[in-house]
Amino acid sequence: MKLVLDQAAVSALAEPPSNSQRQVRRAMTAAARLRRDVTVPTVILAELYRGAGRNRMIDSLLSREVEALELRDTDRVLARLVGGVLAAAGAGSEDLADAHVVAVAVEAGGGVILTVDDDDLTRLAGPYRTILVERLASL
Repeated sequence: MKLVLDQAAVSALAEPPSNSQRQVRRAMTAAARLRRDVTVPTVILAELYRGAGRNRMIDSLLSREVEALELRDTDRVLARLVGGVLAAAGAGSEDLADAHVVAVAVEAGGGVILTVDDDDLTRLAGPYRTILVERLASL
């Protein structure tokens, strides 16, 4: 079981304090207490890297959280899972990044996904009973 962060959850960590950031921090603390990994699919970083200032903010977060955050690259195994998530939900490539988030949880045997995009992620995670999609407070 993992805690998987999507683009909005990682953004919340990188930006000034907010309700969303506090919610992500609480979830990360609970995951650490339970000895659960907190994972970010690296494709999510592609959604976040959007220019020099933003890149520095994300890189700074990743440096500070190097012990707390696990990055999951897309290899052949994960690519196959992502394709399966898309197929099971009848979704297209427009949901590719979100499907990575779900696939990382599927790979772990289940988990919790933090997001503000709970509609799309709930639809993608629907076939997997061991995945809980939790909505973040507004950024």
